Amino acid sequence: MKNWKSKIIGGVLRASAFVVLLILAGIILYVLVLGIPQIKPSLFQWKYNSENVSMMPAIINTILMIILSLAIAIPLGLGAAIFLTQYKKEGVVVKVIRMTSETLSGIPSIVYGLFGNIFFSTFCGLGYSLLSGALTMAIMILPLIMRTSEEAFLALSKGLEESSLALGAGKLRTISKVLLPSAMSGIISGIILGMGRVLGESAALIYTAGTATGLAESLLSPARTLSVHMYALTSEGLHMEEARAVAAVLMVLVLIVNFISNRLGKMVGGKNE
Repeated sequence: MKNWKSKIIGGVLRASAFVVLLILAGIILYVLVLGIPQIKPSLFQWKYNSENVSMMPAIINTILMIILSLAIAIPLGLGAAIFLTQYKKEGVVVKVIRMTSETLSGIPSIVYGLFGNIFFSTFCGLGYSLLSGALTMAIMILPLIMRTSEEAFLALSKGLEESSLALGAGKLRTISKVLLPSAMSGIISGIILGMGRVLGESAALIYTAGTATGLAESLLSPARTLSVHMYALTSEGLHMEEARAVAAVLMVLVLIVNFISNRLGKMVGGKNE
């Protein structure tokens, strides 16, 4: 009887994995099949105009947005994870911080966009700018990086910390030289998810970074990212073929980022082992 139950459960799990894989493959193939034939050299010209609707400024703006967002979110998220796991493991403060991060994870992106517009763009005087969008995105991905980093530290063997302390290393040296490198693969996983969130976000950036078509010349310049560019082309209804091409390029960028980050995580994990 137990063998039959195990076989049934195993079959259901395999079927579930197959369905998920099928859905993912279907989405990727659908976007690529429709988009790749629409890709043409004019879409990669350096300057945007109403005729070529070039995505090159949006690609560069997207890269800048990812770099700025991660530069703000990684130190804060990693620092909070270290504090929760190494300095303040139990208590009311830890519960409040974790509850806050879980609440932030469930807030819709459009709400982040409205907050960023009211606080960063209006109250702080940043306007529609690359910096305003990056600060908003940093707040969005902060709970994700913090929670994944925290889980990476909690998954480490307790013997690592105890052995390091027993050999005379201080708390800070133990964290920086022993625990942090050992948890790096899990931390990178959180960073990958954060990069994907920034890469595919549009609602929050429309209200903070704006929809200007040019390349951002400074942190205070408006910046249209690739996902916002695709949304703008689709909403106008005049360049649907180009919008499909942008979707294909965006999909390829997501796949490349995930592949490189995954390989990097495995290399770091194997090196630490």
